[in-house]
Amino acid sequence: MMNVTTSNTVSPGTLQRALPGPAALNPAALNPAALAVLLLPMHDPRVRPLLDELAVEYDSRYGDRFGRGAAAEELNRYPASEFEGRGGALLVIQENGESVAGGAFRRYDADTAEFKRIWTHSAHRRRGLARLVLAELESLAARRGYRRVYLTTGPRQPEAKHLYLTTGYEAQFDLDQDPELIGALAFTKNLPAPPSPGR
Repeated sequence: MMNVTTSNTVSPGTLQRALPGPAALNPAALNPAALAVLLLPMHDPRVRPLLDELAVEYDSRYGDRFGRGAAAEELNRYPASEFEGRGGALLVIQENGESVAGGAFRRYDADTAEFKRIWTHSAHRRRGLARLVLAELESLAARRGYRRVYLTTGPRQPEAKHLYLTTGYEAQFDLDQDPELIGALAFTKNLPAPPSPGR
């Protein structure tokens, strides 16, 4: 994985690792030279598209379950400071200067990062960007000393459930049970230790 600081381009190797196997999307659909991974604070204007579209997405999928406007409450549930410093991070992937995907993590416990706000712009889905976001978040979390990831998704996001199951996450719920009866669908994944310097 690439070393995320403030801004980096995505290497072809990162794309290949993010999109493994014959069933994956064609990584040629993503031009590494056009992509940049930005590590940003929550208040940065380049994060706004992520938060705005997540609010619309959550309201459209769950408004009848939790009430209209509940998405804003969920998105503001954790203080921005939890996604900063050594314990957390928020990254945005830009393509030709446009924010097209992103995600964040916060400290869940001493060894576990909790991934939150994983998002791909609706006009850029099915291109492998969510897999790239996961790969970048996992790499950064491992470099920050985390050994495990915990995340949840909603019962009305089958594409997210599929993404996590096909990228090595283990469901912490009965896959045969109706997701609507479960509620939040929890997943975990152990992270490999980052390579030692000089290796």
